[in-house]
This record gives sequence, structure tokens and C-alpha cells, in this order.
Amino acid sequence: MRIETDTRQLIDDAAAVLGKTRTEFMVESARRQAVDVLLDQRLFTLDPERYDAFMRALDNPPAPGPKLKALLRRTPAWQK
Repeated sequence: MRIETDTRQLIDDAAAVLGKTRTEFMVESARRQAVDVLLDQRLFTLDPERYDAFMRALDNPPAPGPKLKALLRRTPAWQK
């Protein structure tokens, strides 16, 4: 990986404080960040009132509109 000298030194210093190599530090940091990004996309919390509203919306979706009906009538690209 090509990185600026100052950034590489910062990473090396942080890795040394933890007794890790640059590679170990970067892989661990990247993995932690990847987990956080994915959890941000999959996990969310709501207060009880908003949770109830969310569940009502899931349990009572709106009726399909004309655009959705037209989409569902189309032949999927993988079947053409």
C-alpha cells in the first residue's frame, strides 16, 4: 500500500504502542472498521414508540401501485 511518510509513521507508532506490526495493526483496524460499516447498515435501535410504528408499517405495507404492478409483470432480464 502506498501511503505518505507521515501517515506511515503515525501507523507504525500506534502499532508499536500496541506491540503489533504495521500489517497486524492495519488489518485489525480495517477489520474493525469493516464490521462497524456493515453494522451501521444492518443494526439500528428505536425507542418503543418508533419501534411500534416501524412494526406497524412492516405489518401493513401499502397496496401495490401501478408502477410496482407493471414491474412485476415484466419478464426478468435473466429469463430473456
